Amino acid sequence: MLENAAGLTELRRLGARSVPVLSRGGDFVFAQNIGHVVKFLGLNEATGPVLSPAQLIARLELFLTAAERFIPQMPNDRLATEVPNRPRSYRVLGHHIFRIPEAFLEVAAGATLAYDSLVAPPPEAMQRTAEIVAYGDNVRHRLVAWWDAKPNKSGRETVQTYYGPQLLHEYLERTTWHSGQHVRQWMMLLRTAGIEPDHPLGDDAFTHLPMPSSVWDG
Repeated sequence: MLENAAGLTELRRLGARSVPVLSRGGDFVFAQNIGHVVKFLGLNEATGPVLSPAQLIARLELFLTAAERFIPQMPNDRLATEVPNRPRSYRVLGHHIFRIPEAFLEVAAGATLAYDSLVAPPPEAMQRTAEIVAYGDNVRHRLVAWWDAKPNKSGRETVQTYYGPQLLHEYLERTTWHSGQHVRQWMMLLRTAGIEPDHPLGDDAFTHLPMPSSVWDG
């Protein structure tokens, strides 16, 4: 979409501010939730998370802990490098891995998820891997504390997002695989730099999650 002027014009015509979007005539639905897509298309398909909320929290903690291992392996002088196919630096990507679950905590506390908030850049003071990891460690501990203190762990409550109301369980699944996808990307960036990730994640870490088929889009 960044390099497709016609696609960007169509997105603006629809009034959508982010992708992925599925459109039909003047109607559209954000494709962040596969259940909404199935309903939009009139399909008779069962949808919903495979993993329970408790399993998703455990998987998300696995991804965040892995990111805390992997990010310091990247030399600081590479943090200004841009990732493939997107104007996003390694520094911004590292921060974004942890910003995703931080935004989840804000929404779980009653905020409405805004796209601009989800993709907010790191603060100017966060310039080194150690600072990114310190931020991430704080987010991870807050996530665990929130889950431990949560009396109702069913995930059946509704939260508000820029792509419509969602069950907390559904939004938690998206948060989990979204962070996980970026951790996959960081592992590839390390290997591209000739650095083997410290205790890399295997394919089993991503099972039962609706992961994109490719590590990088485009």
